[in-house]
Amino acid sequence: MEIRQLEALIGIAEHGSFSSAAESLGTVQSNISNRIARLEADLGTPLVDRATGALTESGLIVLERARRIVNELRAIASDVSELNAEIRGQVTLGMIGTAGRWVVPLLLEGVRAKYRHINLGISEGTNSALEPRLVNGQLDLAVLAWPVLADELTTVDLFTEDLVVIAHRDHPLTQYDGPLPFSVLAQHDILLPMRGTPIRREIDEAARLAHVELHPLVELDGLRTIASMTFDGHGPSILPATMLSPHLRANFVALPIQNIAKRRVVLASRRFGFPSAPVRAIHALLQDVVSNAANPPDAVYLPARTSST
Repeated sequence: MEIRQLEALIGIAEHGSFSSAAESLGTVQSNISNRIARLEADLGTPLVDRATGALTESGLIVLERARRIVNELRAIASDVSELNAEIRGQVTLGMIGTAGRWVVPLLLEGVRAKYRHINLGISEGTNSALEPRLVNGQLDLAVLAWPVLADELTTVDLFTEDLVVIAHRDHPLTQYDGPLPFSVLAQHDILLPMRGTPIRREIDEAARLAHVELHPLVELDGLRTIASMTFDGHGPSILPATMLSPHLRANFVALPIQNIAKRRVVLASRRFGFPSAPVRAIHALLQDVVSNAANPPDAVYLPARTSST
C-alpha cells in the first residue's frame, strides 16, 4: 500500500471523478486509475464504483483512515521544520458564522504578527456541517457552538455570549422596562432558528421553564439569514448578541431576555492523534487572542424607556 494510492482515493472522494482527482494531484487519469486498481487488489475489494465515481462502503472505510494517515505524514514535515525555522504549513479551520464575525479579525491579526508562514483556510458552516468534516480530517480545528455531539472530538471553551432579542428601535418590545420575560415574547411573532439546532435548544429550554410557548413567524436554518430578515424589516429575532454589528445600532437594538443561558462557543479538535505544529500554534493562538480581546462579545442593550404620566 502506497501513500500515492491513498492520496488518489482522497482525491476521488473530494473531487468526484478520476479525471478531477488527477488534475488536483498534478497527474493524468491513467495514473489515478492504476493506483486505485492496485489498492483494490491489495485489499481484495472494490473501493470506487466506476459507473458513478462514488466510493463504495469499503471505500468510505478506507477513506477515513487514509485522511488520517496523510494528515499525519504532513504533520511530520511541519514538526521537523518547527525545530529549524519558523512554523509553516496549512491549517484548515471551521467556523460557525456568528463567531466568525468577531473571531476572524482577531485571529488574522495574530497570524500576521506571529505566524506569517502559516496558510490559514477558514470554512464557514453550522455545527452539523462542520463536526463530520473535523472528525474525518477535512478540517484541523473548528469553532463551534456548545454542545458538540461527536464523541471523537474534544473541546475547550472560547467565550460566552448573550442570547438577545434583536429588534428595530420602534418595535413595541423596546417599550418594556428591563429584561424581557418569555411571557412577553410569547405575545409576538418571532423569527427563530430551526428546531434541533444548539441555539434553538437553548431557547426552547428557557421557554419550557417559563411555561410558555413561543410563536415563530418562521423557522430558518442559518443565523445570518434570520438576522438579514430582521434587518430587512420582517420582525424581531432571538440571536447571539454578536449578530448586531456596530453599524446597525442606530436603528436596531439588542434586548436582554430573562432567565436564558448564555451561549457557549468552543474550540473543537480531534480527540485522537497528535496535531501538527501549525495546528497546535493556531489552537493556542485562538485561545490567546480571544481571552485577551479588548472588546469581548457583549450585548448592546437599549436603555430602559421611562413612560410619562
